[in-house]
Amino acid sequence: MMSVEAGQPASPIDLYTAGTPNGQKISCTLEELGVPYTVHKIDLSKDEQKQSWYLTINPNGRIPAILDQGKRIFEGAAIQLYLCEKYDRPRGHRISFPYDSPEYWEMVEWLVWMQSGLGPMQGQANHFHRYAPEKIPYGIQRYQNETRRLYRVLETRLHEQAGLHRTPNAAYLVGGKFTIADLACFSWVNWAEWAGIRLTADEFPHLTRWVEDITARPAVGRGLDVPEPFEMKKAMQSSKGEEAFAKYHADWVMKGMNDDEKK
Repeated sequence: MMSVEAGQPASPIDLYTAGTPNGQKISCTLEELGVPYTVHKIDLSKDEQKQSWYLTINPNGRIPAILDQGKRIFEGAAIQLYLCEKYDRPRGHRISFPYDSPEYWEMVEWLVWMQSGLGPMQGQANHFHRYAPEKIPYGIQRYQNETRRLYRVLETRLHEQAGLHRTPNAAYLVGGKFTIADLACFSWVNWAEWAGIRLTADEFPHLTRWVEDITARPAVGRGLDVPEPFEMKKAMQSSKGEEAFAKYHADWVMKGMNDDEKK
């Protein structure tokens, strides 16, 4: 694992993160790039992301964010593009494409698509399905249905790319290779069951294969366990574990909402 804990010898990058889809896509990106980084866990249950010291790093009070030798970058897509320009370009664009190539802009399209569509919609599905104190069927169905629609967009794209690049197994979103576009979208699809959505090979054959392929990447496996072991899928294996995991997260989510309302 390329990360180092806070307090150990300095590394180029300080990563401020938590074990969420948005946080995991950055730790996975860093692991794929092989860039050493120091992990600073932001405890969302204690609203650390809203403390004044952190707001100087990310004024939006969210994770993730990085400091690279004093340079502040926040917002997931911006961080991924920055990391690739600085650390992937000199290494031959292993998980990105050269700036202004047709593939580069396709990659950016899918990054923006995730950040403006998939992430927010699945995040709302999570909220109404898992966290809301009152279960509102309309809200749950609205956001689960929209998330499934977005999954179908990914399924169609992967199907097209499999034919275009003659890929019998797992295709990727752009240019026939794994990039930060795949990683950004994967970070949310990998949490499908948390939004109450079953990802099956019957309904989503290409998407299911794509998730399995990305999950098997050693760097992704390491990145998913930052800043702590990834427990969601294990918790979902039993109703007791699912309830405990949901209650813990629902408590701090609702506390954060109440605190924001008071302010």
